[in-house]
Amino acid sequence: MDNCLICERIAWIRENRNPYFVRELHTGYVVLGDSQRFKGYTLFLCKRHAYELHELELHFRDEFLHEMAVVAEAVYHAFQPDKLNYALLGVGRGLHMHWHIYPRREGDTPNPGPVWQLGKELTDERYQPTGEELEQLKARLKEELDKLL
Repeated sequence: MDNCLICERIAWIRENRNPYFVRELHTGYVVLGDSQRFKGYTLFLCKRHAYELHELELHFRDEFLHEMAVVAEAVYHAFQPDKLNYALLGVGRGLHMHWHIYPRREGDTPNPGPVWQLGKELTDERYQPTGEELEQLKARLKEELDKLL
């Protein structure tokens, strides 16, 4: 768990130092992405430091998948995309499993296809929300999560 970016972000949540934190669920943490190239881009960080779904205890895994679906539904209602893209990743520092939920709209990339085609533009600083924008995005997502939980 040393040198794990997701564990580090979770520690920030627990220390009340993560401005992107939206809500704690039983199996994970809902956070907005640092970059909002796709408005409403959300992550669901697994509370357990695991690399693969099959490494989770059956009950926890089922609840983790259920909660991810609830988070995705809240993202859908809060940001009204044409489609949601989901990615369960665990690459880079620490290999800690986490979901990426991308609200997609027709024509939001130069060519149809995955968000990864944007390369560095996906995380470009110009897409970091201002404090006020971040609070508005969090409020919209919290409202929808409240309705579903």
